[in-house]
Amino acid sequence: MINMKYSKDVEKQRIWRRKNMYDMIIIGAGPAGISAGIYAVSRGKKALILEKNEVGGLIGKVSTVTHYVGVSQGETGYIFAEKLKTQAENAGVEIRKEDVIEVELKGEIKKIRTTNQEYQAKKVILANGTSPRMLNIEGEKQLTGKGMRMNAAKDAAKYQGKNVYVIGGADGAVKEALYLAKYAAQVTIIHFEEKLGCIAEFKEKVVKTPNIKVRLNTRLHGVYGVERVESLELSDEKTGAIETIAAPGCGIFVYAGTIPNTHLYTELSLENGFIPVDENMETEITGVYAVGDIRVKNIRQVSTAVADGTISAIHAAM
Repeated sequence: MINMKYSKDVEKQRIWRRKNMYDMIIIGAGPAGISAGIYAVSRGKKALILEKNEVGGLIGKVSTVTHYVGVSQGETGYIFAEKLKTQAENAGVEIRKEDVIEVELKGEIKKIRTTNQEYQAKKVILANGTSPRMLNIEGEKQLTGKGMRMNAAKDAAKYQGKNVYVIGGADGAVKEALYLAKYAAQVTIIHFEEKLGCIAEFKEKVVKTPNIKVRLNTRLHGVYGVERVESLELSDEKTGAIETIAAPGCGIFVYAGTIPNTHLYTELSLENGFIPVDENMETEITGVYAVGDIRVKNIRQVSTAVADGTISAIHAAM
């Protein structure tokens, strides 16, 4: 006699495996993850991209995308991210907005658990990038979104004719400062080193932009206010002197580097928080790849992220 309950359970398992088993799972939908997904499906693989936030990652939040071949002049990060999403979906890549909370990477079948359910795959590509670094200063948490840690692409127009401060001196910070200068009365770049760390092109533009002021050897020491930032403190790197600036209604835009999103990957050995890989983007665990800003590398650009995704997916599909 056939055990109907057993038969139904077996059928449920079969349905689950068909639905939740993939050839390749990609964690992260930035340029590296999207590139990996497109190349995976082009090689006949069933691929799933899991993304906690929005397609595009950090690049989707920048004011403009520069130096990437093929972008339109002045193309915003949002538009670029929308193009990534459209191209991936048109290619047949499945993208789900879910937060990955646990992974099991060792073994032939990898297990990826989100807040919703569990997925399994033979190959996994880690592409969940980095997150903005916190300054850990007085008032930062309380005033975030209230004039502190604002986003240039989203919030620039709110500071038309006002004073803004940009924290950081690398390419990303200076590029956003140049964008903010189109709106603000005065943009002050605050950087702790003796010179800006950006490319020559941006340095030249800063010099030619009359409403940008640069303060070097300086750090943001604290921010103060109740409902919004009303004043800030700057510290001198050489003397340690603290200067208080009354700045009601100002905007503070922080671009002080990022940290890799590797806290889930305890099965992997890390180097300063980043994931080492070989020339095929494969980690020390067979079948697990890491691409984009999350991996150990010297150059972190959109173009190198896309290349990483391409290489990983092609090798993972073999």
